[in-house]
Amino acid sequence: MKRERNQARHVIRINEANIRESHFYLTGFSDFFPIDSLGASSKRNGLGKPMRIEVEGLANPVFTDIPRDAKTGKPRRFFRSRAWVREFFARQKIKPGDQIAIERVNAYEYRIYGIKDVAKVEKRYTTSEFFAGIGLVRLALERQGFRVVFANDIEPDKFAMYRDNFAVDEFRLGDIHHLKAQEIPDSDLFTASFPCNDLSIAGAMGGLNKGQSSAFWGFVRVLKEMKERRPSHVLLENVPGFLMSHGGKDFESALLALNDLGYSCDALFLNARHFVPQSRLRLFVIGRQAFPGPYPFGLETSPCRPQCLVDFIASHPNVKWNIRELPPPPERRMKLEEIFEDIPPDNPAWWNEERAAYFMNQLSDRHLGIARKMMDKSSYSYGTAFRRVRKGRSMAELRVDGLAGCLRTPRGGSGRQILFKAGKGKYSVRLLTPRECARLQGVPDDYVINVPFNQGLFGFGDAVCVPAIEWIAANYLIPSLHQLTRVRGGVLQTG
Repeated sequence: MKRERNQARHVIRINEANIRESHFYLTGFSDFFPIDSLGASSKRNGLGKPMRIEVEGLANPVFTDIPRDAKTGKPRRFFRSRAWVREFFARQKIKPGDQIAIERVNAYEYRIYGIKDVAKVEKRYTTSEFFAGIGLVRLALERQGFRVVFANDIEPDKFAMYRDNFAVDEFRLGDIHHLKAQEIPDSDLFTASFPCNDLSIAGAMGGLNKGQSSAFWGFVRVLKEMKERRPSHVLLENVPGFLMSHGGKDFESALLALNDLGYSCDALFLNARHFVPQSRLRLFVIGRQAFPGPYPFGLETSPCRPQCLVDFIASHPNVKWNIRELPPPPERRMKLEEIFEDIPPDNPAWWNEERAAYFMNQLSDRHLGIARKMMDKSSYSYGTAFRRVRKGRSMAELRVDGLAGCLRTPRGGSGRQILFKAGKGKYSVRLLTPRECARLQGVPDDYVINVPFNQGLFGFGDAVCVPAIEWIAANYLIPSLHQLTRVRGGVLQTG
């Protein structure tokens, strides 16, 4: 049965290996193709329902499914039929660094074209990313056709990961408080995933004017100094605690600051669990250079605007709002076990008997009972765990609902997430690897990880979920930007 998928287009950046081998990878497309178009590993064992693909420059459409891996049963990262790719690259003169788009036309119909064909793309929007981290906002937006023209972050360790995966000519490593407006090129969109340390319930809750989270005001200063060159859109991302920090005063202050710069505001919650097997709820704010829409009296709750957010909007008529209707987020298809690396049982990544037994002793009676039931099963099942201090004692809390917990930055040992594998009368324990954390953020496997273990965990733990940002881009930012650029002779007035 076909699932509804909300995203209409994916953008792929082509590299030298793609040109040389005449292929490209379908990474991070878990909800893009019909599930019954996934076939067996070989043709003789069964094909999936074929998809019809119109390829730009080719006389005839391509009919193909996507094979599964024979060992894991997971979808492979390419179409089964690939002989046409070489001709497509040649006819469209695709070269390394170019982008191609795969666009869904109908249930089993797609088209593929070069993104440089401006007749097929209304406009390639530009973005500047602040608090860029390891580049996952960039990864998401580039896959939706945006072009990054500026990036900034203060942390050298994150920049090391960014540099391994993206061009860095436009990157400025340093404190946002020291940036000058003249350093920043004109952009359609500014993004800011500013530090959450002082807004998170896991942190000190010092607020927007304390510690690292006060870097938000450095971002506001940059916007202010841009004057008439301010971008038409701003996207903020932070933890849910941003809404409740100091009884809502911090969130109100941030929105009013954007209002003062000419932005009307919208807000929404989005959980990574809609796209990947990770529970990671985040609060997003979109500011648009537009007159406010009508005050949202009677705004109803929705998947992206729960009661707490609707109540905040209703109780703050002093904020200039511009609320945009959104579709419901998609249903996740990816299972937790699909993100695990195939690590042999004798690999030292798995904890030795003594260390694994210590983990079991850290479980509460209830969680230990769950672990033993998992061991009694005839097949393996999986859970994840974090360590927390409860009543002065370090405890391991097991999660077995098919989701990993929210990735964290490993300061000390408690922030590293643990994998528990059990069945057939035994159990095994180890830490999630940086690659597995990358997959939990929707990052493709061709993202390079050439840093130490904990540095990788820190980078992905302090990052965004790529398909969640893509969803916001496809369902909010791009339609809003299209709408704004179509307006002539004035400012867009309503959503």
